[in-house]
Amino acid sequence: MKHLASILLFILLNSLQLIAQATPSDAAELIKKAIDYWRSDSSYTEVDMIIHRPDWQRQMSLRGWTRGDKDSLIIFTAPKKDAGNATLKLNRDMWIFSPKLNQVIKLPASMMSQSWMGSDFSYNDLAKSDQIINQYTHRIIRTEKNNHHTVYTIESIPKPDAPIVWGKEILRIRDDGILLEESFFDQDMKPVKKMLTTKIGPLGGRAFPLVMRMINIDKKDHWTELTNKKGAFNIPLPGYLFTLANLRNPRPWQAP
Repeated sequence: MKHLASILLFILLNSLQLIAQATPSDAAELIKKAIDYWRSDSSYTEVDMIIHRPDWQRQMSLRGWTRGDKDSLIIFTAPKKDAGNATLKLNRDMWIFSPKLNQVIKLPASMMSQSWMGSDFSYNDLAKSDQIINQYTHRIIRTEKNNHHTVYTIESIPKPDAPIVWGKEILRIRDDGILLEESFFDQDMKPVKKMLTTKIGPLGGRAFPLVMRMINIDKKDHWTELTNKKGAFNIPLPGYLFTLANLRNPRPWQAP
């Protein structure tokens, strides 16, 4: 019995040591790894987006480019009535272009929480990239094994002076950098929406989240699903892609 008690005490102390080693910097590094894995130095993707509501559903297609962890361009290609709508992010600034208005509009901070193209994603969801690293504090609250991978659950809480609408976020990240889940909580710490990776497969020469769904928890049967159909990473991208001129009048670009 004494020997068994000693073994149990050793296991307990070892577990506490592992928890203590899960420092905030480790958690931040895991999140940065996930962002870097998703975007790489540069990326190109072709995506189908389904917006689902209890009484209707619509599908759109888009092309997306990223440069580093701060710049991105998204251009809708279908259906015809949505083709040409585009969003450009440069560092912290974001612009949208509407062919119907034939106008480029810079989004003010007050509009960043609004729905992007009527979906369950907000402009903030598109813009945050490294924001979650710099403006939150992080800690690992759980570690588990899943399909031969270690999965880390991370609690991210906005810093006191950060301009963040959420009370906290909970992320589940696989050891290879794939984001499995991201939950958003309001200031009362009630869950508002959740993004789930529902399918992982090969894309652009790597394992990648092929299907991701953003679920609106407050509204039953409201969700938006993104399906990545084609992707390329760490590819040369011309500088003209990430300009206001190209946002309004996209120049031809051949996918790799």
